Amino acid sequence: MDTSREKAWSILTTHVQEKPLLNHCQAVEIAMRAYAEKYGEDVEYWGAVGLLHDVDFEKYPEEHPSHTGQILQPHGYTAEFITDIESHARDWVPERSLLQKVLLGVDELTGFIIACALVRPDKSIENLQLKSIMKKMKDKAFARAVNRETIVQGADMLGIELQEHIEFVTAALAKDFVI
Repeated sequence: MDTSREKAWSILTTHVQEKPLLNHCQAVEIAMRAYAEKYGEDVEYWGAVGLLHDVDFEKYPEEHPSHTGQILQPHGYTAEFITDIESHARDWVPERSLLQKVLLGVDELTGFIIACALVRPDKSIENLQLKSIMKKMKDKAFARAVNRETIVQGADMLGIELQEHIEFVTAALAKDFVI
């Protein structure tokens, strides 16, 4: 199975046209690659899962991610790869693997970190401080669509402190994400 970024990007841009959703997918890819490196896992595979995790969202928002398989199977992606993506559904019942826990743990968080950066005068993730992110976490009116419970749950599932999780993902985005 080809998990190259080039292939994943080509498929994603065929099915997703909205720039904010493409940006979100890239942010999740960056976080997934960083965690794969941290845990000594396959960076390309984890990155492709992150990049393609919302491949069906634009066309099927109410049924997401249940259409992932019909989109990715014709491109040679395995059942395991598709399951890894489908596992980020909040109502997922089976036990999650490490990759699946990371995907759930970074999905909402990347969007929240970017939202925090966008309200800064310099719009910089690089200069974004943990205390600012934590303050915004408490402000329910800020980035209202972001499920904070899922962010907290993600850190818990990974067995790390919330602040450590936020700092790790922020550092990964500061290094590789362009707003």
